Amino acid sequence: MVRMSAQERREVVVRAAVVEFARGGYHGTSTETIARRSGVSQPYVFRLFPGKQALFLAAATRCLAQITARLVCAAEGLSGEDARRAMANAYTRVIVKEPENLLMQMQVYAAAAAAEADGNHAFAEAVREPWQELWDAVHLKTGADIAGTTTFVARGMLVNTLVSLGFPAGHRVWNGLDPSAGIRALEGFADGARTGEAGSGAHGDGPAGGDAAGPS
Repeated sequence: MVRMSAQERREVVVRAAVVEFARGGYHGTSTETIARRSGVSQPYVFRLFPGKQALFLAAATRCLAQITARLVCAAEGLSGEDARRAMANAYTRVIVKEPENLLMQMQVYAAAAAAEADGNHAFAEAVREPWQELWDAVHLKTGADIAGTTTFVARGMLVNTLVSLGFPAGHRVWNGLDPSAGIRALEGFADGARTGEAGSGAHGDGPAGGDAAGPS
């Protein structure tokens, strides 16, 4: 049996943390649960991370950095509307294939808000940082002005909200978006949440058209 390095085990723990925090949130998830999913002991988790906050930050950073990297990769060599369309398609595929990334995003927002309410401004700022990097990457890649980036990212937030709340495809709240965004995202999210695998639309082309949703 091949022994994993500390870095490899750290990666396993972070992946497990994304899944568990996505489901239970910061306060509802124990390091013991994450250790169990990782196949390591709880004391070993604390050898890798100084505390639960550090582990949550690692999970949040991984989730948002992965999304950022996929959007940037999708838009490689493109600009303007072509870049926005490619990133919107890539983002829809992320939701379809990896619903934990959508759930983790929502937990990031909740954790930052709770930290601010508790006066833990440093933790809140650290949680916000990888999301700001996502924003900056989208803004730079599309070459849009602030208003254009705001609209693009806001559509992604709307998709996040509608999928998280379970609004069915075809409901009137989806009318301002390309209908395929709702259908693909909802079907893939439901399949992925049930099986932990990619949904039936995972390898499709994603939504097209000027109303395609962006990331959030």
